Amino acid sequence: MARTVTGGGESGTAAVPERLLAEATRLFAERGYDRTSVQEIVEAAGVTKGALYHYFGSKDDLLHEIYGRVLRLQTERLDAIAARDTPVPERLAEAASDVVVTSIQNLDDTKIFFRSIHQLSPEKQKAVRAERRRYHEKFRSLIEEGQAAGHFRADLRPDLVVDFFFGSVHHLGTWYHADGPLSAHEVAGEFSDLLLHSVRRP
Repeated sequence: MARTVTGGGESGTAAVPERLLAEATRLFAERGYDRTSVQEIVEAAGVTKGALYHYFGSKDDLLHEIYGRVLRLQTERLDAIAARDTPVPERLAEAASDVVVTSIQNLDDTKIFFRSIHQLSPEKQKAVRAERRRYHEKFRSLIEEGQAAGHFRADLRPDLVVDFFFGSVHHLGTWYHADGPLSAHEVAGEFSDLLLHSVRRP
């Protein structure tokens, strides 16, 4: 029988949110969000329902956090890359590679989210789309900076470049396998090269 954590004692509860997220991610990936109950999640994590509701409030909040933690990581990394004092083609290449690697490293999270986003509350759907839009806008600003500096083709629409690139990134969950012939970094390098070749001035 799994050990139950009730929420008392710092040493016993330090990893409770992480355990809940890990088990929710595993179960959502195996069974689907709508076919996984709160009871199954807390039993797998070895905690009470009270602990889940203390940290997340609902199953809906767990789904939101599964994607939110990946998006926060990617946003922090993109902000750091964009702020560097290096040529913009280098920063765009690094940003493109980074989002591919982090997406592959968190592929279950990403697949679960895009498969289940419609099951979030309207308020959470709106919040997530706004967060993702801010990330895309930051990425787009690198393309615009490169155009202004004469590095990238001026005839391209930056918003369409972003949509095209991220359409490919979001499609990773349908074909990438960790035991396949390409590593995450190899795929990232190919994606990054394709993006840079498409936007550079001839």
